[in-house]
Amino acid sequence: MAIKHGSKVDKSFSASSMTDLMFLLLLFLLIATTLINPNALKLMLPKSSNQLKDKAMTTVSIQDAGGGRCRYYVEMQEVGSAAGVERALQERLAGQEEPTVSLHADKSVVWDEIVGVMNIAKRNGYKLHAATQPE
Repeated sequence: MAIKHGSKVDKSFSASSMTDLMFLLLLFLLIATTLINPNALKLMLPKSSNQLKDKAMTTVSIQDAGGGRCRYYVEMQEVGSAAGVERALQERLAGQEEPTVSLHADKSVVWDEIVGVMNIAKRNGYKLHAATQPE
């Protein structure tokens, strides 16, 4: 008399639940990455009701470092001084037709620093837009 086991282990594997989980994970990551702001500089821009639709080719950011000092950034890379801004802009905008620069300056930055960047743009023939927050 042969003894038969009543329960057999099914060796098959269903991947349908795994694909559902992968789809949900992919969807979550896509939504989460669109919410992340790539601009790491936190600047308090002045408010304005006049907004431009032109797209700038590059951005210059001036951040107040406290104690009357400023940090200059061109496309999120710190360049050190106003002379560094001019060199970085000349490298980035060389050969461009109607080069446009967007200036992002903290509210607390001294006007001398802002005017210095404006003079750099004028000297090199760049169009300059001052970035503001909508009112």
